[in-house]
Amino acid sequence: MLKSLISASLLAVIFSFTSPFVFSQLIKNTPINILFIGNSYTHMNNMPKIFNDISKYNNKNVYVEMNTKSNSSFKIHSSRLDMYESIKSRNWDFIILQGFSREFSFSKPHIDTASLPYFDMILDSIHKYHPCVNLLLYNTWGYKYGVKYRDEINDYSKMQDSVIKGYEYVSELYDIPIVPVGMVWRNVYKSNPKINLYNKDNQHPSFYGSYLSACTFYSSIFQEYPESSYSVKNNKANIIQNEAFSFVIKNYDNLNLNLNRSSIGYYRTANFKYLLEGNANYPNSSSLKWDFGDGKSSISMNPIHRYRRSGKYHLKLVVEDECGVREFSQLIIFSKPKKPKKPRRSLPIIGKENKKI
Repeated sequence: MLKSLISASLLAVIFSFTSPFVFSQLIKNTPINILFIGNSYTHMNNMPKIFNDISKYNNKNVYVEMNTKSNSSFKIHSSRLDMYESIKSRNWDFIILQGFSREFSFSKPHIDTASLPYFDMILDSIHKYHPCVNLLLYNTWGYKYGVKYRDEINDYSKMQDSVIKGYEYVSELYDIPIVPVGMVWRNVYKSNPKINLYNKDNQHPSFYGSYLSACTFYSSIFQEYPESSYSVKNNKANIIQNEAFSFVIKNYDNLNLNLNRSSIGYYRTANFKYLLEGNANYPNSSSLKWDFGDGKSSISMNPIHRYRRSGKYHLKLVVEDECGVREFSQLIIFSKPKKPKKPRRSLPIIGKENKKI
């Protein structure tokens, strides 16, 4: 429903708020804590710093950290003591997980035995210390020329398709959202070949490849356009930003990025009705309640509410689940329609009559 609101010509405003960090950020003024776990695909060009720069540019209060080791699969990650120390070190709101570049390009049975037992070990540690953290899968990209000794991924398209399918499989098994870096990469790579996303080795990212990753993460976490200082005089950066934001928003639900998230759209119709449409996707909640700020409330996950008149309303959503009780709030404003100006009557023209000759 929310997508239909976005396209409506009379839409006044769309505002989104996200669990669990908006309450802590807006009410307690604490940062959104984000940890990247991965390998060189993460630390190349210091991609988390690029993400941090984009976030700061858009006035987001974030704390970003990475724990990475080159050439690491989830098996190698699972034996890294420093990674577990990073997991324990802070109350993380988001933890991003990225394995080896070819790890999820194999068949499902291979992934089940070669990756998932170690993936489970990492998840067990994360959930022990952060049972309510938001996990994200970092869907990576294919090599420019694929892997020649494996016929099933011996070119870019085959490898990219296999990697995407692998991440989709893991996402479905564990109910973890996907950040679609590889999917955005494919679109930019095919439609804008002059933008070189690859390093000289044709595997690792160039700066533009890392910038694409950072823009995709920003769009996925905040549901906002990843405007940044990098694009002020750089058309290539603008193209990447547009593609990242467009792809994420169009595929938000399919990527499971709406999990444990809330959003609202409010607008005035042509006949001056003031409507609000909400969406709260908390499948494990024991109770959920919307307070619309006008004396009315709802326990629906997808309420549609009509306000009787224009004005300011303090919207509130209270969610109770295994993480406790959390409250999200937002001020919404419906402006009065402007009164039409009275038409001015023209004054009579005073002058001499034209005389016939």
